[in-house]
Amino acid sequence: SSREEKLKALRDLKNQIIGNRTKKLVFLKLGAVPAVVAVLSASASAAGRGAGDGGNIEFHESILIQSAAVLGSFACGLDSGVKAVLDAGAFPLLLSLISYSNDKIADAGARSLKMIYQSKSAPKFDFLLGNNMEFLLSLLNSENENLTGLGASIVSHSCQQALEQQILSESGVIKRLVSLLGGSLSQKDASLESLAAIVKNNPEITRKFLIPGNGGELNAVIELIKYKHPRTRLLACTCLVNLRNSSAFFLQDSGIKNKLVLVLSELMDDLSQVGDEAPFVLSGLISEKENMQKLAFEANVIEKLSDQLSKGCLTAKRLEGILLALADLCSKLECCREKVLDLKVLDYIIEALAHDSSTVRVASCTLLKNVARSIKNLSAGHFMNDKVVYPLVQCLSDCSVAVQVCI
Repeated sequence: SSREEKLKALRDLKNQIIGNRTKKLVFLKLGAVPAVVAVLSASASAAGRGAGDGGNIEFHESILIQSAAVLGSFACGLDSGVKAVLDAGAFPLLLSLISYSNDKIADAGARSLKMIYQSKSAPKFDFLLGNNMEFLLSLLNSENENLTGLGASIVSHSCQQALEQQILSESGVIKRLVSLLGGSLSQKDASLESLAAIVKNNPEITRKFLIPGNGGELNAVIELIKYKHPRTRLLACTCLVNLRNSSAFFLQDSGIKNKLVLVLSELMDDLSQVGDEAPFVLSGLISEKENMQKLAFEANVIEKLSDQLSKGCLTAKRLEGILLALADLCSKLECCREKVLDLKVLDYIIEALAHDSSTVRVASCTLLKNVARSIKNLSAGHFMNDKVVYPLVQCLSDCSVAVQVCI
């Protein structure tokens, strides 16, 4: 029947695009997303009427589940997919699904919305608007894992200002997120990411988080830097780094500081996105902190970063992060600058000055400037040769203003 064909078409489409970026792009060009949203909208209306169009409710509920799954697959890891889903008007439809009494429908809607909220293109959630905070708390307090994950994803995506951090803190969101640290893997990760966003650059909220008597909260985060899953370890490190950067009194324990440096160093070997992000977290840990830079130097982090550069074929993001971490290491300590030059990292720096990505070029310029602060090596003429000077002169007329300013 046509109904069976419609369900089969949705399942086939979902199976073809899951994890396949190329096919996602093909179907995006063919206009598949608006078509799926139209199907979702029609079945949502029919289900809302109790399938009063002569059809049965089970069919329309199956359509809701499958179409939501397809839209979530389009949005997963692909910004153009997220944009297509949002432009087609799917967001309010998916949002309405999570209030269904049918758990499978609510799960499908929540999973798709989580995929959307992993993208910077996702709409910002206004915590001050109407009953939004009540809605967020209902998600976080749900027994449904996908709903709690969605609530945490909303927090990590939308919490960007001090007022938002304060509202979330006063509403008891932090307490609920901490309780989710003992939940499933996805709940742990979502909670850590949200906690990192709430405490970031906010000394007052960080102080409350660290108040004696709340030690169980902090210890729960510290324990997770030893967790078996790399992404969880990275997010726990990120949370601790944000706490440290918001409070000069936190992380005085040299054992924890050493552990953070070592864990982040290990995570840089990860071949997934975790390895791309780890150098940025390390950079946040050591930036403007000479004692942390010395710890990283003694832990052979420069050798680790140099080894990464020697492997080649790095993603632009990973390369940028490595260069920025090295730049921070070389910002104050002469021993770090000496080590960078001894390991022939200068060759990689010069090569990166001509990289396609402007952010990589900026990171390379920053690192070169910090390495060149060494009076000893300047006097030795290490930087006064065509190999270095010519690429730098080219950067003065770079198409990116950020690169020009950095020089």
